[in-house]
Amino acid sequence: MSKSSLLSAPTPLVMGVLNVTPDSFSDGAKYHHLDLAAKRALQMIEEGVDIIDIGGESTRPGASEVELDEELKRVVPLIEKIAPLGVPISIDTSKPEVMRAAINAGAHMVNDVRALQENGAIDAVAELGCPVCLMHMQGQPRTMQNNPEYIDVVEEVADFLAKRITACTAKGIDKDLICVDPGFGFGKSLAHNLSLLNNLSHLEKLGVPVLAGMSRKSMLGQITGKDVNERLAASLAVALIAMQNGAKIIRVHDVKETVDVRNVYLAALSAN
Repeated sequence: MSKSSLLSAPTPLVMGVLNVTPDSFSDGAKYHHLDLAAKRALQMIEEGVDIIDIGGESTRPGASEVELDEELKRVVPLIEKIAPLGVPISIDTSKPEVMRAAINAGAHMVNDVRALQENGAIDAVAELGCPVCLMHMQGQPRTMQNNPEYIDVVEEVADFLAKRITACTAKGIDKDLICVDPGFGFGKSLAHNLSLLNNLSHLEKLGVPVLAGMSRKSMLGQITGKDVNERLAASLAVALIAMQNGAKIIRVHDVKETVDVRNVYLAALSAN
């Protein structure tokens, strides 16, 4: 898949989460070793994943920052190992040095929870000419869930993302290479998250694809009362709602099941 076509697929894409961290909220330490992570990548490909999103620093609430050298050590060897498999790879990072190293190692896209606001990040993506996902987050990972407040969460998130798109295009980043993520769970209460989910189509006015990532998140635990690894049904429910509301990329841990949901959704659409 070329850079220009990665974000222009007519049907929703399934992005599989592959965290090579010891402390991610759901799969922390599960794929911390290179061989285990590469095996999981191969499994996701067999399950029909469209993009593999590799992250070397947890951004869960309360997460500690990871030093640059450590993050590079976690992600670059894995990208080099799985890039020949031919499935597009996204690098989940806010550090410009990691962005450059990852793309040079074979990644195709940058997924930044800080929307390229770190020093040098926007310049790095402009130089690399790669697709990028800009996410909204209120606060920082360590404190973002401490009483988040909005007057109108949908409008405020849309306004922030519009400004980040403008900042990117002003630096020479092609708008066709940009997608946005409202940042479910990143400085939002359950009510904020549900409002964003219900009004996801409102973000279409930004003129770029929307990525939705709610897989296994605490919002689903609040609704169902289930622990993090017992939220498959809830994750599939919000994935379908997101697709119905216009999301073009669904970021998930459970690839096989989400691909099935996507395929049933598309079959029902085409039957009319």
